[in-house]
Amino acid sequence: MRSVRILFTGQNQVEIQNAEVAAPGSAQVLVQARKSLISTGTETICLSRNFEADSHWDRWVRYPFAPGYSLVGTVVEVGKQVSWVRPGQRVALRQPHQQYMLAEASNLYLVPDGISDEEATWFGLANIVQNGVRRASQVLGESVVVIGLGLLGQLVVQYMRLLGARHIIAIDMAEARLTMAKAHGATTTLAMDAANAREAVLELTEGRGADVVYDVTGVAAVFEAAQGLLCRFGRLVLLGDTGMPSRQHLTGAVITRGLQIIGAHDTNPPALSTDHAYWDHQQMARLFFTYVQRGDMRVADLITHRYTPSQAPEAYALLLQKRESAMGVIFDWTSLPE
Repeated sequence: MRSVRILFTGQNQVEIQNAEVAAPGSAQVLVQARKSLISTGTETICLSRNFEADSHWDRWVRYPFAPGYSLVGTVVEVGKQVSWVRPGQRVALRQPHQQYMLAEASNLYLVPDGISDEEATWFGLANIVQNGVRRASQVLGESVVVIGLGLLGQLVVQYMRLLGARHIIAIDMAEARLTMAKAHGATTTLAMDAANAREAVLELTEGRGADVVYDVTGVAAVFEAAQGLLCRFGRLVLLGDTGMPSRQHLTGAVITRGLQIIGAHDTNPPALSTDHAYWDHQQMARLFFTYVQRGDMRVADLITHRYTPSQAPEAYALLLQKRESAMGVIFDWTSLPE
């Protein structure tokens, strides 16, 4: 079977290519894509090669590189050993932007009724954020700062609202992003960079500082500034994965104020849910879908741009040149002939 796919063939080079897809193996499933969501930060770093040599980015990104990991599609065919999913069902999966693909059945997430294809594409990002929130051990009534209001930052704001944070202070330089954050639960928005936010955060928190700060920027310099926004024994959660880790610097406050630095990478959750480690990727995705079904979380109104796969070069050009003008960017695979 022939399949259209999006590839990064070199630095700042985006191409649409065809590829052959085989029949599914005994434990595999053939899926036809419906919608996929661009992970703006990750994919633009990979495309622009904006990372240090010998970093984990450098070891991961090899051109030609297949971007994307947030896709929703329809099951077309299943292998002989697959019984729990059947053709015609909608599934979400961590696969690159491609029209048809094979996936292990164990890596699929069933999309429940009442959730649109576009909403369901956010499951991967929601899991990334949920993992970070769990690592932070949030407590009812804490003061929280969210630095960087891209896709992940907007989801952090919504999770903080659900967890009952007393203050949700959202920081970004882009007014449109601040407006979105305010509409989704931020109690205060600050149009400034993190380096200039300390006085405002102290005033809002009665001089204490924030209990938890989420750095969702992927900008190395923010790491140092974020430490200055915390209260004594505060926690700094790194959700933004910088391509320049050597430029991140600890301050003396880590020791003198007892700060905790928490790394929260998507590979951290357990592979399988158990009584001792219940929240694996499957369980976190199911919880996210429940929140969307109930209206506790909203992502449809965070989508700002939609493209056909053939418009991929245009989509990525926008994100490289005017990233602040976009939030959720969707590829519509239903526009292609079957």
